[in-house]
Amino acid sequence: MKTRAQRPAPTTESGRRLRWWRELAYILAFYLVYSAIRNTFGSAGGVGRIAVDNAFNHAKAIIEIQDAMGLWFEPELQRWYLELPGRGGIRGWNIYYGTAHFVVTVAALSLLFRRQPDRYPRWRNTLAAMTGLALIGFATFSLMPPRLLDDNSIYGACHGREEGCYGYDIVDTIAEYGGLFALDSGAAAKISNQYAAMPSMHTGWSVWCALVLFPMVRRRWLRALVVAYPMVTVFGILITGNHFWIDAVGGLAALAGGWLIGSKLAIFFEQRLARRVSEPEPVDQPAQGGMMR
Repeated sequence: MKTRAQRPAPTTESGRRLRWWRELAYILAFYLVYSAIRNTFGSAGGVGRIAVDNAFNHAKAIIEIQDAMGLWFEPELQRWYLELPGRGGIRGWNIYYGTAHFVVTVAALSLLFRRQPDRYPRWRNTLAAMTGLALIGFATFSLMPPRLLDDNSIYGACHGREEGCYGYDIVDTIAEYGGLFALDSGAAAKISNQYAAMPSMHTGWSVWCALVLFPMVRRRWLRALVVAYPMVTVFGILITGNHFWIDAVGGLAALAGGWLIGSKLAIFFEQRLARRVSEPEPVDQPAQGGMMR
């Protein structure tokens, strides 16, 4: 039996070795750049009446679209859930919202790297491209999440007025019932963009995780959990007031675009490496002016 030190490094179909430390450096560098760019816009770019009104107007546009479709149900859904016994354990949902999309995504990426390295480049690239596409949405369409529609904090639509001034009746569950940390106060508010809601990366990342993990699991109950994960996540972002359901559709669109870009990149780099490997090495030519017979 091979020890851990004797195990070969994961390799792709073309034979390229994947180094965990190199991949970790890539991921950390990418996420730092992503966070820096994401937090340049919206609320993190400076809170003022213009920024608040811009995000609020976009939210009203989303509500009008959903209402025209007969699918503006977020207030009723949250109200129903919070009327359940114990408020449905909403604090647990707040913690889930703040942690699961990081923990599960990192776990899925790590398992993919170790167990199916031939699939790893395509799905790693997909994750990066999807997240990069989300930046376009955050930069061009700052969107106030439902939880801030009646909020009178500096990020809320009712700032300077009474709380609940617009009557949307959606509760900021983290501020009201607690979680690991508040999103719109303290250090978290200073380093995050409160209006980065479209597209929903909670949705995009969770569906990405399901697509990555499903082929790797065989037990039915595990497959059921994998399939349920994105659905549970979408339910969670709605009842906590952090997203509109259209944000989730935006997350799926970003995932689709990320998969197209990620697949093309993976194929391009694998083919380039395969050509390098197949090229014959140059044969050394004998030096001229050698010894004469």
